[in-house]
This record gives sequence, C-alpha cells and structure tokens, in this order.
Amino acid sequence: MKERKALFFDVDGTLLSEITGQIPESALKAVQKAREKGHLAFINSGRVSCLLDPVRKLIAMDGYLCGCGTYILLGDKELYARKIPHERGLEIKKLLEKYKIEGILEGKGGCHFRRETSRIPRLEQIRSSIQKAGCVSPYPIEEDNYDFDKFCCVSDALSDVRGFIRELTDFEVIDRGNDFWECVPKGHSKATAIKMVLDACGIEPENAYVFGDSTNDLAMFAFAENAVLMGKHDRELEEYATFVTKTVEEDGIAYAMKALGIIE
Repeated sequence: MKERKALFFDVDGTLLSEITGQIPESALKAVQKAREKGHLAFINSGRVSCLLDPVRKLIAMDGYLCGCGTYILLGDKELYARKIPHERGLEIKKLLEKYKIEGILEGKGGCHFRRETSRIPRLEQIRSSIQKAGCVSPYPIEEDNYDFDKFCCVSDALSDVRGFIRELTDFEVIDRGNDFWECVPKGHSKATAIKMVLDACGIEPENAYVFGDSTNDLAMFAFAENAVLMGKHDRELEEYATFVTKTVEEDGIAYAMKALGIIE
C-alpha cells in the first residue's frame, strides 16, 4: 500500500453536522475505508474527553486528541495529559469574578459551572447542553477540590474582557465569536497534539491531513501540509487551506478523501 497517512478531524461543523447533530453516513464509510487501507484516523477537538463520549459511540477512531492538545489518547492508552496547576486554577476563578466573566472549567472528569443561574443566557444554554451529555461535574466552580485542563468563558456588557485577557499571559485566548472565548494553556494546541501523535506513530508530517472549519482549528491548519477546509468555514482559515471541500451535509468529508486519493 501507499505510505500510511494520519487523518485528524475536528468534530463540530467538520465531522458532525451542526444541523442534524449526526455524522453523515458517507463520512462514516469514508473513515472506515481509510482505516481498512491501513491509515490512521483521529478526532482532534477543543472538546475535553468526557464531551467526546457521544462521538465515540458514533464512529470508531484510532485515538482522541482532546481539549486543544491538553489530553491525548492513542488507542486506549493515555499518551499525554496536562492539567492547569492547582494554584493557578484558583487564581483563574478569582479573575472570572473580578472581571465579571462567566466561566466553564473543563477537565477529563467533567465541566464545572457556578452554582447559581447565570445572568448570561448563553451560559445557561451551554450548561443545559452539557447536562444532556452527562458531563456537568458535581463540583461547582466555587469548590476547590479539583483541577481542570482548559476553560471557556462567556461575556456580556458588564464584563471587562480586555482586563481579563491581560491577566492570562500564560494562555492562548481564542475568540470563537459571539462573546465566547476558549482559553488554552500556552504550549498546547491542536498542532502540538498532532506532532505528538505523528512522533508516536512514526508518521511523517507530509502524510498528515487535517480537516476543520473554525478558528480553533487555526493552529493545526498552520501546522499541516495538507489542510482540508469544509465548505462552511471561518474565513481566517482560508489562507492555510490546501483543499476546500463541500459542507458536512453535502458529504464534504467523503468528497475530499476521494479527491485527495486517500480512498477510492
């Protein structure tokens, strides 16, 4: 066979339709065919591990790169795990309160929210969605008996976002739009996760293919030599794309994999 390839898929808006909440049958079959040919397929997501459980039930993969590179599973073995130091985690909680930011603290064991209902409707919508997935931690933000890997936050007119970001010199702060921010410890990204997996599997970078659609895919698009951009996407990724495919609903994953010769 040709040289083994490693395929890295974002989830929402790439592998998973944000309209139907499902992975198209065409994508399921395309990934299966690629794996049968000896290629490796991975989820590479901003979601932490527990939030990928619903995806694991839908599609078989060779590994999971979680939380923007903060936790990596290769097969069923832990390749890498990094938590925010406990004292820094406590400081972040104080900063959220100081700057009137609503946070979602994310870790392998679940997502932590404040006890009380938020003044920001978007936060409560996120809480409800994560509750349905069974991933809300029983330990609220106000408690200090846990650590977390990364966090997201939501702001409104009462929030001092600039002041908050100035205090996060040890984080990459990704603006996801609509007053929603993803905060990842510096030195970690979807790109660093890919490099670790390629090194562990002995695959050269030119045989890595990434598939994505949004700004938190920017690091892996800048890193990869083969970057597949979904038909519906954030414009920031366009300069890094080597192939633009169709949307999820138009069978964009299968279309790209066939066009690029990964599968027939």
